[in-house]
Parts: sequence; structure tokens; C-alpha cells
Amino acid sequence: MKNLVVILLVLFLSVSCKKELVKQPAKLIEKDKMIDIMYDLSLLEAMRYQKPLSLDSVETDATKFVLKKYKVDSLQFAQNNMYYASDYETYKDMFDEVNKRIAVDQRAADSLAKIDEKKAAKANKNKPKELKEVSKDSVRKNHSKG
Repeated sequence: MKNLVVILLVLFLSVSCKKELVKQPAKLIEKDKMIDIMYDLSLLEAMRYQKPLSLDSVETDATKFVLKKYKVDSLQFAQNNMYYASDYETYKDMFDEVNKRIAVDQRAADSLAKIDEKKAAKANKNKPKELKEVSKDSVRKNHSKG
């Protein structure tokens, strides 16, 4: 996977510096579908960076899984990636779209995390009261016995 990313980056840099356009691939992936693929691959890379063991336990290659999901082979993806990368503005717009999606997901995840934190704080706040009441009851019982 690291080799694929490096190859794509080198292709992107070499293509973006040239003024001639790259020929459109025979099997052109629609721009929206390409953005979806880039988004999924970005999430997988983030997962691999944040929690490397989470993807190591998966027996199949995550990149192959994403390409299979979109019914695209690796050569077709590489050719399309090079084609879109040859037009800097379009490629930048595509990455901006991916970043927007990630930002929306991040806000949603942050909101869910805050809700979970509030629930946990409320549960912890209620726990001591219950324990105190149980303790008071047991003290009263013991005190009334003696």
C-alpha cells in the first residue's frame, strides 16, 4: 500500500508539472465515483495511521477491498488518478470535496463523543448518590440495631 501511495504521488507530481494533457483512459471513472474512492481510501489511510493494528487483523488488503467495492481494478484506478491529476484545478476540487466530507464526519463523531461523555458524566454523577444513599441506609440499620 505504501508503494501504491508513493507511486501515485510521484505520478501526480510528474504529471502536474507537464503542460501536455494525459489522454483520457478508456474506462473513465466518473468524477463523483472517483471522489468516493478517494474518500474511502483516505479513511483507510487515516485508520492505518491512527490504529495500525485495526487493519492488520483484516486478512485482505483494504485498498483492494475499496477498489472491488467500486468495481474498479488497480490499473484503471491508477490511470484515472493520473488523468484527474493532470488537471490541477479539478484534482484540487476533488480533494477539497474529500476534505469536506471528512470534516462533516469529524463534526458528527465529535458530537457523538460529547454525547457519550455527557452520559458517562451523568452516570458517574448519579453513582455516588446511590452509593451514599446505600451507605446511609446501612449506617441507619446498624445504628438502630446497636
